[in-house]
Parts: sequence; C-alpha cells; structure tokens
Amino acid sequence: MGTTQLESVPEPKYWHLKTVLSEALDSEFSVGEILPNERDLAARFGVARATLRQALEQLELEGRLQRRRGVGTTVAPPRVGVAVGSEQQAWPGAAGDDWQTVDCAAAVPPASVADALGTDREQAVHTVRRSRMTHGQPVAAELLYIPEASVPELSAIDAPSGAARARAVLRELQRLELESRENAVELGSARADDAKELDRLPGAPVLVVTTRYLAGGRTAAVSVATYRADTCRLTFGDSGAVEIHEGPERQAS
Repeated sequence: MGTTQLESVPEPKYWHLKTVLSEALDSEFSVGEILPNERDLAARFGVARATLRQALEQLELEGRLQRRRGVGTTVAPPRVGVAVGSEQQAWPGAAGDDWQTVDCAAAVPPASVADALGTDREQAVHTVRRSRMTHGQPVAAELLYIPEASVPELSAIDAPSGAARARAVLRELQRLELESRENAVELGSARADDAKELDRLPGAPVLVVTTRYLAGGRTAAVSVATYRADTCRLTFGDSGAVEIHEGPERQAS
C-alpha cells in the first residue's frame, strides 16, 4: 500500500477521508479482510488518529465496515435485502398524503433510478421535490421521479413551473391504475443538499426509503425519501404507509 496525502478541501477532513477510504475498500480489499491498524492507516493518509476514527465510525454506520472484538476492523459484506411493509393502493399526492409539494423540474435522474424506470440514462424526467414536517420541524425530503410516459397528458400551459407544476404532475400520475408498490429501506448519510433541507450536518445518519410504483406492468415512478434518523423510526403497517414516531423526550415536551 502506497502513501496517500489528503489535499486541503473545504469539507471536514474526516468526511473527505471517508470517501478516500471507501474507494480503497472497493479497489484494494475484499469482504471479510482485516484492515491495517489505526496507526498504519493514519500514517498512510497523513491524518490524526482521531480523524481516522471518525471516518471509520462513519463507514461502520454506513455498513461498509464491521468492528469485531479480538479481530479488528473488517470489510463488511453487502447488506441483505429485507422486505418491509405491504402494498398501498395510493399514488403520491392522494388524499391523506402528509407530504408537501415544493417544486418540479425536468432533470436527469441517478443512473439507478433511470434503470428502474426503464429510461435512457441521459433522459430527463419530471423530478418532483416534496418535504415532510412534524411540529414545525423538517423530518424528511423526497425526490419523486416520473417519466414523460407516465403523464402523457400533462399540459405545460396549465402548470408551467414550481409547486403548481408539481401538483399537476401528481394529478396526472393518479390517472394511472396503481398495481403495487415496492419499498426498500437503508441507512445512509445526508448529502449536502439533503442536510441543508433537513437542518442537519453533511454526513449525519439518515434513513433512505426507496419506493417503486408499478402500473401497466412497468415502473411508473420512483421515490427516494430521506428521513432524519435522529427523529424518525420508520414502520410499515398494513397500508404500507410510513409513520413518524417521536422519541420519549419529544413526547414529554
């Protein structure tokens, strides 16, 4: 292993180190392999051991590493998918939906979303941004990706931009017959844009809920919702809805 020095960057040093370490895990280590000790890793990357520990803790939080007593820090295997919730026959924006529409724009989605939608990776789709509040505090932010094929009758004249267009897209989406929805939940770290919207620091733990809405035998929309892990405990009941439970200290207040 060669020596890699970190360049001066505006983000926290431990966060940049986490990114560098993550790349090293992908290229240099295999699942179950033991990492070098903290002294050697700190020397390799030219950082203090306290900074290294922060980065390692973040990677452990994200499920990339496992700390095993008497063994050391090892590369964790991929997460095992766990089914959560059940089907809910309701589109986003339907009656009883707790989300607030914020904006809508045409944007190229992440590659994984484009693949799920069956669209070209360079093709822009309707990207509806929504937020969720409780007791006046932001608890979740959502990006809902909807291809043109799902809302072919959308009129740019009736809803040219902003929240009005977002509501128009959701109304058109509800014309489709929803067959089912599939949910997946994983632990993640707040990106800069999510952190700002959720009033969190970049890298703070979050719960990411990805939902695929199926209609006509295909994926008609994909939702990626980011919840504050310090505020929310997600449960999926018979309706498949996400419930937000306050902690004891919040209930007492």
